[in-house]
Amino acid sequence: MSQAQRSSPRLLQAAIDAFRQPDIRQKLLFTFGILIIFRFIAHVPVPGVNTAALSDLFERNQLLGMLDLFSGGAMRNLSVAAMGVYPYITASIVMQLLVPVLPQLTALSKEGEMGRQKLNQYTHWLTVPMAAFGAYGQLVLMQNQGVITGIGLSGESLLPTLAMVVSMTAGTIFLVWLGELITENGIGNGVSVIIFAGIVAGLPSIVGQAFLQRGNIGGLMFFVIIGLLIVAAIVIFTEAQRRLPVQYGRSVFRGGKMYRQSGSTHIPLRVNSAGMIPLIFAMSIMITPGIIASYFVGAPGAPKTFVNTAAEFIAQLFNTTGFFYWAFYFVLVVAFAFFYTMVIFQQTNMAENLQKSGGFIPGIRPGKPTADYVNRVLIRITWGGALFLGIVAIMPYFATLITGVRGLQLSSTGLLIVVGVVLDTMRQLEAQLLMRHYEGFIR
Repeated sequence: MSQAQRSSPRLLQAAIDAFRQPDIRQKLLFTFGILIIFRFIAHVPVPGVNTAALSDLFERNQLLGMLDLFSGGAMRNLSVAAMGVYPYITASIVMQLLVPVLPQLTALSKEGEMGRQKLNQYTHWLTVPMAAFGAYGQLVLMQNQGVITGIGLSGESLLPTLAMVVSMTAGTIFLVWLGELITENGIGNGVSVIIFAGIVAGLPSIVGQAFLQRGNIGGLMFFVIIGLLIVAAIVIFTEAQRRLPVQYGRSVFRGGKMYRQSGSTHIPLRVNSAGMIPLIFAMSIMITPGIIASYFVGAPGAPKTFVNTAAEFIAQLFNTTGFFYWAFYFVLVVAFAFFYTMVIFQQTNMAENLQKSGGFIPGIRPGKPTADYVNRVLIRITWGGALFLGIVAIMPYFATLITGVRGLQLSSTGLLIVVGVVLDTMRQLEAQLLMRHYEGFIR
């Protein structure tokens, strides 16, 4: 019997065992219930939307269609949850980057649980203005495309615009709160599960688009194969790690004598330590020029002729169907993978913590030599993770060129998020089962 055949019954039995345990069953049902609430919120529209023009806009604009995939259709409906939890993710990334830069935040990060709670509070505060600015930007973009009218910050437009911005900001904060409820009382990381649910909710429409590609069956099958290979590669690189051997030496007193004891373990350095963050960083930078340019394309008046021309050039340059967009996207992903990995690693103070706990890497002196050695190893393995993320990022472009299937949107970031959330949730469920002396299902 093959490994896959042995794993399937074990996974099924693990699911049965999980539902037999009242506390695990309660966690799973709670998570499902929160996701149902999220799907209801995603279909509460902002008032005054021209639904026909909105649907036509998403059919014409591939970039908006890709962003709609992450919101689970909430953006296509222009609902109060159109921005999802991405303002919170952006705020979290900004706070992580500011911690090593600002001494006050660095001191807070070293204060244990109280410091982490304070940083989390700052992140929530930062989410509110980011969500408000993002909501207003979306509304202005939709107004320029004829989807909605009456957007402005003066005169009669002020109160309706303010009501829409507040509604969309409240929708984002509400989703963040739902995610934290899942983290506390459910299974998995709540915010990640919310994003996962939004992406998965868009899968039926992708399947429906696949049935429209009947004239290109060969290309469609190859497209599916490429998607499966990307998923397999994501699993491999997500789980891949370099283990650095570490030995600990300590002295204990026993019977009036001092004995020297030692133990050995390892430090796992992940090949893809940055996860999906570089993709989100790079995507944010890549879509910003196109969105800003769209505000000025077609602006009336002779004095803005140069502005119109420049805006059209920028919009064409950052078009998702152009080669420049994907080449620059690849470079940004690789650069951000190194940047984010090194920033986060510097915050761990691994060499200093090892020295304080009496640990050392065999053959490497403690202190600065250990830090230099770990940095060299981390840079080497990060090359693999960064190039992997870059290839995964541009794979949808080449998949479309090779297969000729242009009606489907294969989002590498979406696949990375889905696979990562599934793996993380499976680990948590596995840990819950092992704590109750059940056989696990991860090998």
